[in-house]
Amino acid sequence: MSKLWQKNGQVATAVEKFTIGNDQLMDQYLAAYDVLGSIAHTTMLAEVGLLTNEEQVQLKNALVEIYALVNKGNFSLAPGVEDIHSQVEMLLTEKLGDIGKKIHSARSRNDQVLVDIKLFLRAELMHLTHSIESLFSLLQQKSEEHKNDLLPGYTHLQLAMPSSFGLWFGAYAESLVDDMTTLQAAYKVVNKNPLGSAAGYGSSFPINRTRTTELLGFDALNYNVVYAQMGRGKAERITAMALANVADTLAKLSMDACLFMNQNFGFINFPEELTTGSSIMPHKKNPDVFELIRSYCNRIKALPNEIMMMTTNLPSGYHRDLQLLKEHLFPAFAQLTNCIEMASLMIQNMHVKKNLLEDEKYKYLFSVEEVNKLVNSGMPFRDAYKKVGMDIENGQFTYSTNLSHTHEGSIGNLGTEAVALSMKKIVKEMDFEKVNTQIEQLLKC
Repeated sequence: MSKLWQKNGQVATAVEKFTIGNDQLMDQYLAAYDVLGSIAHTTMLAEVGLLTNEEQVQLKNALVEIYALVNKGNFSLAPGVEDIHSQVEMLLTEKLGDIGKKIHSARSRNDQVLVDIKLFLRAELMHLTHSIESLFSLLQQKSEEHKNDLLPGYTHLQLAMPSSFGLWFGAYAESLVDDMTTLQAAYKVVNKNPLGSAAGYGSSFPINRTRTTELLGFDALNYNVVYAQMGRGKAERITAMALANVADTLAKLSMDACLFMNQNFGFINFPEELTTGSSIMPHKKNPDVFELIRSYCNRIKALPNEIMMMTTNLPSGYHRDLQLLKEHLFPAFAQLTNCIEMASLMIQNMHVKKNLLEDEKYKYLFSVEEVNKLVNSGMPFRDAYKKVGMDIENGQFTYSTNLSHTHEGSIGNLGTEAVALSMKKIVKEMDFEKVNTQIEQLLKC
């Protein structure tokens, strides 16, 4: 089958196979977004006089039909078809004849794939945000539920000071707020329209790029057409970094859970059906879910560096290297979402051990508490520190497990509502409703 770019002659089979690589598979991720971009593009072409209104109506109706096929899972690239753009144009030409061939006026595959990727990344960031919000709410719920259950705090993996399960759960909730801040930044970068940049140098057609920006629900244009092309790779890298931040939070949470479940800690446990056993050791209850979350997330953390290296020293303009950025980034969204869902399942069913710090082996956790009591009674801090230190060395240390931590973000004042407001503010600023409304309008026939 001839290619969109082919004028005459044949491409060597080995070259064709190598250059296409896994791109046909990756294009399945972009199918719905290629159709949306084409609806916006043809709508604009009719408005500037490059299509008749009748041609535009026929094209839109056919494109909406293709969009429905994609959503039903009944769409795939035919054998020999190079990419999603070729497949859509081929279907339109089969259905509408020469009208289908007009869809490519005033654009290049370069800006087609750019807008497809931007729309895909935007949609995936929206879905990921909803998953993160759900995990965030669960962590905050557990934080409040266990705010009075004390837990050993560690530095250097040595006993340090009293903590609580309320603090522990709440720490990961607030970590997700910062992760969401970087996700919002990625969303802002992604939510700009490159369509109309063509091959990276614009078009002599009198197109209206502001109009396609409105139709697709983008916040703004990538104005400079050269930068629109330069933005490919950069948008993926920034998005990958946002995913990596979320993954880092989940990986650390998973490592904590693996430690806390260990019999030498014994802080938490899970129903047997959420753990795995050993082929020879009948007592084993392994935290395989958390171990796999940790590994999946550590792999996602490598993505920004991978993309950085693949785009290092590329000059401006399009290069085929960029095609490979899809292969690990696109599946990472589903992998990260799955990790979030599995972490949520485990946290929902986590059993917390009560009264942990009543065990005398944790008594030195309270050394700072005893120092502070002496300071409150008037003794200088350094003298109080030395006295308690000597008491410990001489075996004369006494302590109480009663705590009174009142400052913001401490054991007795978690700041749950303030953290929740921070998350709510970030999500609200992303204004998903505007995007969803605009896409609904675009699909109306």
